[in-house]
Amino acid sequence: MFRPVRHAIIKLYRNRHGNVAIITGLMLPVLVAFCGLGAETGYWYLRERTLQGAADVAAYNGAMALRSGASSTTISDDASTDAVKSGWNSAQGAITVNTPPASGPNQNNRSVEVLLTENERRYFTAMFFSGTVPITVRAVATYSLAGPACMLGLDKGAGNTVQFWGNAYADFKGCNIVSDSVAGNAFSVGGAANVTAPCVDAVGGDNVSATLNLTSCTSVTTTAPYVPDPYNAVPAPAAGSCQSGPINGVLSPGTYCGGLSLNGTVSVSPGVYVISGGTFKINSNADISGSGVTFYLTNGATLQFNGNATMDLSAPTSGTYSGLLFYGDRTQAYMTNTINGTASSEFTGALYFPSGGVDLLGNFSGSDGCMQVVADTIYYTGSATFTTNCTGTGMATMSVPGSVTLVE
Repeated sequence: MFRPVRHAIIKLYRNRHGNVAIITGLMLPVLVAFCGLGAETGYWYLRERTLQGAADVAAYNGAMALRSGASSTTISDDASTDAVKSGWNSAQGAITVNTPPASGPNQNNRSVEVLLTENERRYFTAMFFSGTVPITVRAVATYSLAGPACMLGLDKGAGNTVQFWGNAYADFKGCNIVSDSVAGNAFSVGGAANVTAPCVDAVGGDNVSATLNLTSCTSVTTTAPYVPDPYNAVPAPAAGSCQSGPINGVLSPGTYCGGLSLNGTVSVSPGVYVISGGTFKINSNADISGSGVTFYLTNGATLQFNGNATMDLSAPTSGTYSGLLFYGDRTQAYMTNTINGTASSEFTGALYFPSGGVDLLGNFSGSDGCMQVVADTIYYTGSATFTTNCTGTGMATMSVPGSVTLVE
C-alpha cells in the first residue's frame, strides 16, 4: 500500500526538471526587495544632488545680498525662496540660514551658510524599515573684501566706458579699475597699451587685445556689481558775478564767464573756481600751481590742457569739495574734456565729470601725486601711476564689492 507513495516521493526527489523555477520562486521576494532598494537608493542620491544644488544657489544669492547690505532676515527669506525655486520641497523639510556660519572654516561676517533638510518617504524599504529618510545638505558662500578703485566709468550703457588705447601706460598701485557699463566691451585695452592693476571690474564684458597685467586677480571680473558714484551727493557751487584774471600771475577764486585761458607762470589761490561756459584752457609751456583748489565747469564749459604745460594742482582736503580738483556739472550735456600733461605734471584730487568724457593724453601724477578719475567715459592714452596711498587728500573712497564664491 505504501510502496506506490514511497516510489512517488523518491521519483519527485530525484526529478531535476524545474528546480531553477522553484529556487527563483523562493528567492523572488528577496530579488524584488533588492531591486526596490537599488531604485529607491538611486532616488535618494538624486534628491541629494538636487538639494545640494538648491543649497548652493541659496547660499550664493545670500552672499550677494549680504554684500549689498541686506539684513539677515531678508537673506533668510530670500534663501528659502531660492531653494524652493531650485527644487527643495519645503513641505517635507526645513531650512537654516546662518550669517555668519555656525561651523566650518569660514565663520566670518562676509559668509552665508545654508542647511537644507528634506524627509523622503520609504517605498520598497518600508518592508524592512519604518519612518522617513532624512537628507541633509550644506553650502557656504562668501564674498571677498572690497578693494578700492581710483578709476570709475559711470556710463551704464556705452561701449568702451573705460578704454586704454594707443601707447597708454598706466600702473595702478593698490587700486582697481571699474566700468559700470553693461556693454560687452565695457572695459577695453587695445593698440600698444600696457596696463597694470590689482583687479578690473566690469558690470558688462571686456575686450582686451593688448597688455593687461592683473596682480591680484586672474582675469577681468565681468558681470560685476555696480560701484556707486562716490560724489553724487556733492552740491554744485553757486555762480557769482563774472570776473577776470589772473592778475599779476595770481588767479583768485570766483566765477569766470566764457572760459579761462592760462599762460606763463600762474599761482592759483585756494578756493572754488566756477568756469561758466567756454573752455578752461591751460596753454603750452604754462606753469600752473596751486593747492586747496576746486574748478567747477558748468554751462557747457570744458577742459583743454595742452601738451608741454606743467601743472601741480591739489584739491581741498576738507569741506564741501574735499578731494574734488575738477568737477563737471552733472546736469549738462555730454562733452569731452581733454587733458594733456607732462611727466612733471602732478594732480592730487579727483577728476569728476559725471555727465562728460575725460581724455587723458599726457603724463600725470609725477612721483607723489594721487589722482582719481570718475567720469561718464574715460579714454586713456597717457602715462601715469595711480595709487591709493592718499592719506589726507580728502578724496572719497570708491569701494569695489568683492566677488562671491562658493567655499563649502
